[in-house]
Amino acid sequence: MGRIYTREQLVAERANWRQEGKTVVFTNGCYDLLHPGHIRLLEKSRNLGDILILALKTDASVQRLKGPTRPLIPEQERVTVAASLDAVDAVTTFDEDTPRELIAAVLPDILIKGADWAHWIAGREEVEAAGGKVSA
Repeated sequence: MGRIYTREQLVAERANWRQEGKTVVFTNGCYDLLHPGHIRLLEKSRNLGDILILALKTDASVQRLKGPTRPLIPEQERVTVAASLDAVDAVTTFDEDTPRELIAAVLPDILIKGADWAHWIAGREEVEAAGGKVSA
């Protein structure tokens, strides 16, 4: 079961993982209605490294993106479900419209997004500038 981190805790833990030589993979999204596509992406992502971080949009961030009737599943429940998935090692949330600031703070070795976001991946520049890889 994955652990739930604040941003500050995650950044500190990332430093530990780096010292241990672990490959950190990062992905993000709303994960409002968890479906097989999410599970496939998470499993694929986890297989690329030692640690998989899943960053979830807060309720306010989801509403700004998807409208006032979303999310259907409240933030704390989405976090709890995500942390229970075998593929996920770490869960955190972000309130910004994109995870760029969080990604810049964590600097994962690999940044993954689903193919539906291949046209634009927030944090790409930061990860690539630090020598990491980006995949859709």
